[in-house]
Amino acid sequence: MRSSTHTEPIGLPRTALVTGASRGIGRAIARRLARDGMVVAVHYGADGAAAQETVELIAGEGGRAFAVGAELGAFEGVRALVEGVRAGFVAQVGDGGLDVLVNNAAVTTSGGHLQDETPEGFDRVFAVNVRAPFFLVQQLLPVLRDGGAIVNIGSAVTRVSLSDELAYAMTKGAMETFTRTLANVVGARRITVNTVSPGPTQTAGLTAAMAAVPQLEEMLIGGQALPWVGQPEDIADPVAFLASADGRWITGTVIDASGGTYLGPKR
Repeated sequence: MRSSTHTEPIGLPRTALVTGASRGIGRAIARRLARDGMVVAVHYGADGAAAQETVELIAGEGGRAFAVGAELGAFEGVRALVEGVRAGFVAQVGDGGLDVLVNNAAVTTSGGHLQDETPEGFDRVFAVNVRAPFFLVQQLLPVLRDGGAIVNIGSAVTRVSLSDELAYAMTKGAMETFTRTLANVVGARRITVNTVSPGPTQTAGLTAAMAAVPQLEEMLIGGQALPWVGQPEDIADPVAFLASADGRWITGTVIDASGGTYLGPKR
């Protein structure tokens, strides 16, 4: 017997908030959830034009979305995002409830290596990558419907050692702990909480890097089990699965969506 999962009011479409959805993985997630019938709040930090492009792409595919900007490095930005999202859903569907939250927005640091990191860079990467998702969940739980889903975007860097991504990797490790603990906190409401962890994924930055270093694509593929560089859609699909009724019995886990990055020698 299939148990009931979603409790949105009858006649209303499901709704989703995707942070950092103006481009790359976030954009692909927003487009996929919209194709699944959700009304999507497309969050952006600074590039409103890119976020509007995401909205227009969704509209061109027959979906519904709206853009909302907020700087997540400060708590005031988290509060502004919550208010903007609720107002947007009221305007779009007549109700401020939320079904799916995807914590995708993240930054890296200018330092990377232990000896190069600055207190300011360290504080910012934790503020955006850890503090913002924590308080976004806190502020949205009252309007997150029973049977909803929270999906955090992690990284394969938590299971390998990359010395030039130390602070960033620490933030993603913190989010994995957040995922497991939060799943227990909200499970009684049938809300699932999971992390999807990409490996190298072809967004604008990686595309530019591969253009500058032609051998980079071959190097990346050489370190993976599957023989292609990850695409944003390769991440969006497992997110959509976890956000759907088919993912109702999966919670508190990390799904590695890296194409088998750094599994070990191939032969």
